Amino acid sequence: MFTGIVEELGEITAVEQLPNAARITVRGPLVTSDAGHGDSIAVNGVCLTVVEVSGGEFTVDVVHETLQRSSIAKIAVGDRVNLERAMAAGGRLGGHIMQGHVDGTGVFLSRDEQGLTKFALPGQLARYVVEKGSIAVDGVSLTVAAIGDGEFAIALIPTTLELTTLGRKEPGDLVNLEVDVVAKYVEKLTLPYLGDNGGLAGTEERA
Repeated sequence: MFTGIVEELGEITAVEQLPNAARITVRGPLVTSDAGHGDSIAVNGVCLTVVEVSGGEFTVDVVHETLQRSSIAKIAVGDRVNLERAMAAGGRLGGHIMQGHVDGTGVFLSRDEQGLTKFALPGQLARYVVEKGSIAVDGVSLTVAAIGDGEFAIALIPTTLELTTLGRKEPGDLVNLEVDVVAKYVEKLTLPYLGDNGGLAGTEERA
């Protein structure tokens, strides 16, 4: 489990394409300081399993399913990525409960001088996103400031812009989205009692 509080900006140092998979090496001195084989590290919000640690770098294998559902498929050597270790039992829940299971990708649209940042929101995820609710964008726990037609906005503070990849995004860039898992559980548990899908269009499109 993760909380969406990015620990450091890492850098992709190697990408090896494998049959229906990829092997990626990331430089991250902080997150590798106590990492070992089998540990979980979120890379741009994607929970990945460490297969090797060496000299401040860690290597992960990314399966086809993850490549299909996230922006990891487009990652390249030199790219900066948000890194977070799995939360230790008893640790502070500084953001919100996150699994590192990406629900889909959005697109960075714009950012104004006050830091209000807009992202395109896929239709099948819109029902899980509410104003003042939580959403993870590239592994960063954020609060939704506003929702529009096919988009949502976040008010990003200067610290977040400086210490995560969000301050480096250009219009058209893909971002990984993970909606609040609580919303998904509530939908699944209540749907049988609502009848006719409870009026929720596109329920069958769940990612």
